[in-house]
Amino acid sequence: MEENMEEGQTQKGCFECCIKCLGGIPYASLIATILLYAGVALFCGCGHEALSGTVNILQTYFEMARAAGDIIDVFTMIDIFKYVIYGIAAAFFVYGILLMVEGFFTTGAIKDLYGDFKITTCGRCVSAWFIMLTYVFMLAWLGVTAFTSLPVYMYFNLWTICRNTTLVEGANLCLDLRQFGIVTIGEEKKICTMSENFLRMCESTELNMTFHLFIVALAGAGAAVIAMVHYLMVLSANWAYVKDACRMQKYEDIKSKEEQELHDIHSTRSKERLNAYT
Repeated sequence: MEENMEEGQTQKGCFECCIKCLGGIPYASLIATILLYAGVALFCGCGHEALSGTVNILQTYFEMARAAGDIIDVFTMIDIFKYVIYGIAAAFFVYGILLMVEGFFTTGAIKDLYGDFKITTCGRCVSAWFIMLTYVFMLAWLGVTAFTSLPVYMYFNLWTICRNTTLVEGANLCLDLRQFGIVTIGEEKKICTMSENFLRMCESTELNMTFHLFIVALAGAGAAVIAMVHYLMVLSANWAYVKDACRMQKYEDIKSKEEQELHDIHSTRSKERLNAYT
Protein backbone atom coordinates (compact mmCIF):
# COMPACT_ATOMS: atom_id res chain seq x y z
CA MET A 1 0.00 0.00 0.00
CA GLU A 2 2.77 2.40 0.93
CA GLU A 3 4.68 1.48 -2.25
CA ASN A 4 1.62 2.32 -4.37
CA MET A 5 1.32 5.69 -2.62
CA GLU A 6 5.00 6.43 -3.23
CA GLU A 7 4.67 5.50 -6.92
CA GLY A 8 1.62 7.75 -7.21
CA GLN A 9 3.47 10.66 -5.63
CA THR A 10 6.45 10.06 -7.93
CA GLN A 11 4.23 10.06 -11.02
CA LYS A 12 2.47 13.20 -9.80
CA GLY A 13 5.82 14.91 -9.28
CA CYS A 14 7.02 13.92 -12.76
CA PHE A 15 3.76 15.16 -14.29
CA GLU A 16 4.04 18.51 -12.52
CA CYS A 17 7.67 18.80 -13.63
CA CYS A 18 6.70 18.11 -17.26
CA ILE A 19 3.89 20.67 -17.09
CA LYS A 20 6.30 23.22 -15.66
CA CYS A 21 8.85 22.54 -18.42
CA LEU A 22 6.21 22.76 -21.14
CA GLY A 23 4.93 25.99 -19.62
CA GLY A 24 8.36 27.57 -19.99
CA ILE A 25 8.54 26.98 -23.76
CA PRO A 26 7.96 30.16 -25.82
CA TYR A 27 5.49 28.65 -28.29
CA ALA A 28 4.98 31.88 -30.22
CA SER A 29 8.72 32.25 -30.80
CA LEU A 30 8.95 28.56 -31.67
CA ILE A 31 6.25 28.87 -34.35
CA ALA A 32 7.91 31.99 -35.78
CA THR A 33 11.30 30.24 -35.83
CA ILE A 34 9.91 27.21 -37.67
CA LEU A 35 8.21 29.50 -40.20
CA LEU A 36 11.43 31.51 -40.62
CA TYR A 37 13.57 28.41 -41.18
CA ALA A 38 11.05 26.97 -43.64
CA GLY A 39 10.87 30.23 -45.60
CA VAL A 40 14.64 30.74 -45.67
CA ALA A 41 15.20 27.11 -46.69
CA LEU A 42 12.71 27.38 -49.56
CA PHE A 43 14.10 30.70 -50.73
CA CYS A 44 17.77 29.71 -50.55
CA GLY A 45 17.43 26.15 -51.86
CA CYS A 46 14.97 26.80 -54.67
CA GLY A 47 16.54 30.17 -55.51
CA HIS A 48 19.99 28.61 -55.87
CA GLU A 49 18.72 25.84 -58.14
CA ALA A 50 16.63 28.31 -60.16
CA LEU A 51 19.70 30.48 -60.75
CA SER A 52 21.66 27.43 -61.90
CA GLY A 53 18.82 26.53 -64.26
CA THR A 54 18.81 30.10 -65.59
CA VAL A 55 22.51 29.81 -66.43
CA ASN A 56 21.88 26.60 -68.36
CA ILE A 57 18.96 28.14 -70.27
CA LEU A 58 20.97 31.23 -71.23
CA GLN A 59 23.96 29.19 -72.37
CA THR A 60 22.02 26.44 -74.16
CA TYR A 61 19.11 28.20 -75.84
CA PHE A 62 20.13 31.86 -75.99
CA GLU A 63 23.74 30.95 -76.90
CA MET A 64 25.27 33.31 -74.35
CA ALA A 65 28.81 32.87 -73.04
CA ARG A 66 30.68 34.21 -70.04
CA ALA A 67 32.58 37.41 -70.69
CA ALA A 68 36.37 37.17 -70.60
CA GLY A 69 38.31 39.12 -68.00
CA ASP A 70 36.82 41.09 -65.14
CA ILE A 71 33.78 42.30 -67.05
CA ILE A 72 30.58 42.06 -64.98
CA ASP A 73 27.94 40.26 -67.03
CA VAL A 74 24.74 38.41 -66.17
CA PHE A 75 26.66 35.26 -65.21
CA THR A 76 28.82 37.20 -62.76
CA MET A 77 25.70 38.71 -61.21
CA ILE A 78 24.16 35.25 -60.86
CA ASP A 79 27.29 34.04 -59.06
CA ILE A 80 27.07 37.04 -56.72
CA PHE A 81 23.42 36.23 -56.01
CA LYS A 82 24.41 32.68 -55.11
CA TYR A 83 26.96 33.92 -52.58
CA VAL A 84 24.32 36.26 -51.17
CA ILE A 85 22.02 33.26 -50.75
CA TYR A 86 24.75 31.42 -48.81
CA GLY A 87 25.12 34.42 -46.51
CA ILE A 88 21.36 34.74 -45.98
CA ALA A 89 21.06 31.06 -45.05
CA ALA A 90 23.88 31.24 -42.49
CA ALA A 91 22.87 34.61 -41.03
CA PHE A 92 19.21 33.79 -40.44
CA PHE A 93 20.03 30.36 -39.06
CA VAL A 94 22.01 32.11 -36.31
CA TYR A 95 19.41 34.88 -35.94
CA GLY A 96 16.61 32.35 -35.44
CA ILE A 97 18.60 30.68 -32.64
CA LEU A 98 19.22 34.06 -30.97
CA LEU A 99 15.52 34.93 -31.08
CA MET A 100 14.61 31.54 -29.61
CA VAL A 101 17.11 32.04 -26.77
CA GLU A 102 15.68 35.51 -26.14
CA GLY A 103 12.20 34.02 -26.06
CA PHE A 104 13.25 31.39 -23.50
CA PHE A 105 14.90 33.97 -21.24
CA THR A 106 11.94 36.35 -21.50
CA THR A 107 9.45 33.58 -20.76
CA GLY A 108 11.56 32.47 -17.80
CA ALA A 109 11.74 36.04 -16.51
CA ILE A 110 7.97 36.43 -16.65
CA LYS A 111 7.08 33.04 -15.17
CA ASP A 112 9.85 32.99 -12.56
CA LEU A 113 9.97 36.63 -11.57
CA TYR A 114 10.89 36.04 -7.95
CA GLY A 115 13.38 33.25 -8.56
CA ASP A 116 17.09 33.40 -9.22
CA PHE A 117 16.65 35.11 -12.60
CA LYS A 118 16.24 38.85 -12.25
CA ILE A 119 15.03 41.24 -14.91
CA THR A 120 17.70 43.84 -15.58
CA THR A 121 17.89 47.01 -17.62
CA CYS A 122 20.32 45.22 -19.94
CA GLY A 123 17.68 42.56 -20.65
CA ARG A 124 15.14 45.18 -21.62
CA CYS A 125 17.69 46.91 -23.85
CA VAL A 126 18.44 43.59 -25.58
CA SER A 127 14.72 43.05 -26.21
CA ALA A 128 14.37 46.55 -27.65
CA TRP A 129 17.43 45.97 -29.84
CA PHE A 130 15.93 42.74 -31.20
CA ILE A 131 12.71 44.59 -32.01
CA MET A 132 14.57 47.20 -34.03
CA LEU A 133 16.74 44.62 -35.78
CA THR A 134 13.75 42.42 -36.64
CA TYR A 135 11.95 45.43 -38.10
CA VAL A 136 14.94 46.17 -40.34
CA PHE A 137 15.08 42.52 -41.44
CA MET A 138 11.36 42.58 -42.20
CA LEU A 139 11.89 45.54 -44.54
CA ALA A 140 14.84 43.73 -46.11
CA TRP A 141 12.74 40.60 -46.74
CA LEU A 142 10.04 42.77 -48.29
CA GLY A 143 12.68 44.03 -50.73
CA VAL A 144 13.87 40.47 -51.37
CA THR A 145 10.29 39.39 -52.07
CA ALA A 146 9.80 42.24 -54.53
CA PHE A 147 13.12 41.45 -56.21
CA THR A 148 12.28 37.73 -56.47
CA SER A 149 9.04 38.56 -58.25
CA LEU A 150 11.05 39.92 -61.23
CA PRO A 151 12.37 36.54 -62.49
CA VAL A 152 8.93 35.06 -61.85
CA TYR A 153 7.47 37.72 -64.13
CA MET A 154 10.13 37.13 -66.81
CA TYR A 155 9.66 33.37 -66.79
CA PHE A 156 5.90 33.80 -66.82
CA ASN A 157 6.24 35.83 -70.02
CA LEU A 158 8.46 33.14 -71.54
CA TRP A 159 6.08 30.38 -70.44
CA THR A 160 3.14 32.34 -71.91
CA ILE A 161 4.95 32.70 -75.26
CA CYS A 162 5.54 28.95 -75.34
CA ARG A 163 1.91 28.29 -74.55
CA ASN A 164 0.60 30.73 -77.18
CA THR A 165 2.86 29.16 -79.78
CA THR A 166 1.25 25.77 -79.25
CA LEU A 167 -2.26 27.24 -79.25
CA VAL A 168 -1.91 29.57 -82.25
CA GLU A 169 -0.38 28.02 -85.33
CA GLY A 170 1.90 30.21 -87.40
CA ALA A 171 2.38 32.80 -84.64
CA ASN A 172 5.83 34.40 -84.79
CA LEU A 173 6.60 35.74 -81.32
CA CYS A 174 10.03 36.84 -80.13
CA LEU A 175 11.65 37.37 -76.76
CA ASP A 176 14.46 39.90 -76.57
CA LEU A 177 16.64 39.80 -73.44
CA ARG A 178 17.41 43.49 -73.84
CA GLN A 179 13.93 44.44 -72.66
CA PHE A 180 14.68 42.78 -69.31
CA GLY A 181 18.10 44.38 -68.91
CA ILE A 182 19.94 41.05 -69.00
CA VAL A 183 22.19 42.15 -71.87
CA THR A 184 23.29 45.57 -73.10
CA ILE A 185 21.44 47.51 -75.76
CA GLY A 186 24.15 46.91 -78.36
CA GLU A 187 24.10 43.14 -77.83
CA GLU A 188 21.15 41.46 -79.50
CA LYS A 189 20.08 38.22 -77.86
CA LYS A 190 16.69 37.45 -79.26
CA ILE A 191 14.90 34.15 -79.66
CA CYS A 192 11.79 33.70 -81.80
CA THR A 193 9.15 31.00 -81.93
CA MET A 194 10.18 29.86 -85.38
CA SER A 195 13.73 29.02 -84.30
CA GLU A 196 14.83 25.53 -83.35
CA ASN A 197 16.26 26.65 -80.02
CA PHE A 198 12.93 28.10 -78.96
CA LEU A 199 11.07 24.90 -79.79
CA ARG A 200 13.61 22.78 -77.91
CA MET A 201 13.42 25.13 -74.91
CA CYS A 202 9.63 24.97 -74.75
CA GLU A 203 9.66 21.17 -75.02
CA SER A 204 12.30 20.76 -72.32
CA THR A 205 11.46 20.29 -68.65
CA GLU A 206 14.21 22.68 -67.62
CA LEU A 207 12.18 25.79 -68.38
CA ASN A 208 9.13 24.55 -66.49
CA MET A 209 11.27 23.43 -63.53
CA THR A 210 13.15 26.73 -63.28
CA PHE A 211 9.90 28.70 -63.48
CA HIS A 212 8.33 26.73 -60.62
CA LEU A 213 11.52 26.92 -58.54
CA PHE A 214 11.37 30.70 -58.72
CA ILE A 215 7.71 30.59 -57.66
CA VAL A 216 8.59 28.45 -54.62
CA ALA A 217 11.49 30.79 -53.81
CA LEU A 218 9.05 33.72 -53.93
CA ALA A 219 6.72 31.85 -51.57
CA GLY A 220 9.66 31.21 -49.23
CA ALA A 221 10.52 34.92 -49.17
CA GLY A 222 6.89 35.69 -48.36
CA ALA A 223 6.97 33.14 -45.53
CA ALA A 224 10.09 34.84 -44.16
CA VAL A 225 8.24 38.19 -44.19
CA ILE A 226 5.35 36.64 -42.25
CA ALA A 227 7.86 35.14 -39.78
CA MET A 228 9.43 38.57 -39.25
CA VAL A 229 6.02 40.12 -38.60
CA HIS A 230 5.26 37.29 -36.15
CA TYR A 231 8.58 37.91 -34.40
CA LEU A 232 7.78 41.62 -34.14
CA MET A 233 4.49 40.88 -32.41
CA VAL A 234 6.13 38.38 -30.04
CA LEU A 235 9.07 40.63 -29.20
CA SER A 236 6.83 43.66 -28.64
CA ALA A 237 4.55 41.66 -26.33
CA ASN A 238 7.52 40.22 -24.42
CA TRP A 239 9.08 43.65 -24.03
CA ALA A 240 5.82 45.06 -22.66
CA TYR A 241 5.43 42.11 -20.27
CA VAL A 242 9.02 42.43 -19.08
CA LYS A 243 8.59 46.17 -18.55
CA ASP A 244 5.44 45.65 -16.47
CA ALA A 245 7.06 42.80 -14.56
CA CYS A 246 10.06 44.98 -13.80
CA ARG A 247 7.80 47.67 -12.37
CA MET A 248 5.99 45.09 -10.29
CA GLN A 249 9.29 43.74 -9.06
CA LYS A 250 10.39 47.23 -7.96
CA TYR A 251 7.06 47.70 -6.22
CA GLU A 252 7.41 44.39 -4.37
CA ASP A 253 10.97 45.26 -3.37
CA ILE A 254 9.89 48.64 -1.99
CA LYS A 255 6.94 47.03 -0.21
CA SER A 256 9.15 44.36 1.31
CA LYS A 257 11.65 46.99 2.45
CA GLU A 258 8.93 49.08 4.09
CA GLU A 259 7.51 46.02 5.86
CA GLN A 260 10.97 45.16 7.12
CA GLU A 261 11.45 48.71 8.42
CA LEU A 262 8.08 48.59 10.19
CA HIS A 263 9.00 45.24 11.70
CA ASP A 264 12.33 46.67 12.92
CA ILE A 265 10.59 49.69 14.42
CA HIS A 266 8.06 47.46 16.16
CA SER A 267 10.83 45.24 17.51
CA THR A 268 12.79 48.24 18.79
CA ARG A 269 9.76 49.67 20.58
CA SER A 270 8.98 46.30 22.12
CA LYS A 271 12.52 46.08 23.49
CA GLU A 272 12.30 49.63 24.85
CA ARG A 273 9.05 48.85 26.63
CA LEU A 274 10.50 45.66 28.04
CA ASN A 275 13.56 47.48 29.30
CA ALA A 276 11.43 50.21 30.86
CA TYR A 277 9.27 47.61 32.60
CA THR A 278 12.26 45.77 34.00
